[in-house]
Amino acid sequence: MPPPSHPDPDRHQLLIVDDDQKLCRLIAGYLDPLGYEVTAVHTGPEGLERALSATWHAVLLDMMLPGMDGFEVLKRIRQKSEVPVLMLTNRGDEADRIVGLEMGADDYLPKTCSSREMLARLRAVARRSNRQLPTEAADGDIHVGLLRIQPASYTASLGDKPLHLTPVEYDLLLCLARAVGRVKTRDQLLEEIRERNYEVFDRSIDVHISALRKKLGDDPKHPRFIRTVRTAGYALMHPDAE
Repeated sequence: MPPPSHPDPDRHQLLIVDDDQKLCRLIAGYLDPLGYEVTAVHTGPEGLERALSATWHAVLLDMMLPGMDGFEVLKRIRQKSEVPVLMLTNRGDEADRIVGLEMGADDYLPKTCSSREMLARLRAVARRSNRQLPTEAADGDIHVGLLRIQPASYTASLGDKPLHLTPVEYDLLLCLARAVGRVKTRDQLLEEIRERNYEVFDRSIDVHISALRKKLGDDPKHPRFIRTVRTAGYALMHPDAE
């Protein structure tokens, strides 16, 4: 399934990296009439090369691949790109899913999920990652100490350094910043950033918060920005607050 020589700007460019060629054809057949231009490759090394050599709305990445497993492919993608990545898996082990999230996956997509669920998740990560989407005029820049969040351009920076965040990390930060000083429960954050049609599992928010803290340079024991409120959730605090 070669990539289009001239991608249609009106269609979503989707890369599937999976050695199950029948599954790739089924996904492509379902998504094609819904506005997706699907490219499928079947090994880890080829998936990595394709992921980094073009612009994609999203990448569906299998965990078990010949040549290089999905975790290694994801790790190398994240060294150079923030493209939305959904991990395809047959596994039900929560530990595997947590590893993927810690490495920068945006979500997991069970191979047993329905076509409608797959489409809903693809659309959700595409919305969150689209840096060109306008926001309502009321959404001005948000400043919390040296932290600056710009909803209009879907960017964030700390001092004069841009923050390279995944879509989920950015949405978490924005949710917390809009409620600065107030605690947001895990359930509230899950509902706001992952939507009702997303699979929810324990620790998903904690994993993303941990990654976000690292990018903010926060020490979890003595955080400047994101504080854990035991048994409640998280709060973004002004660094000058007591």
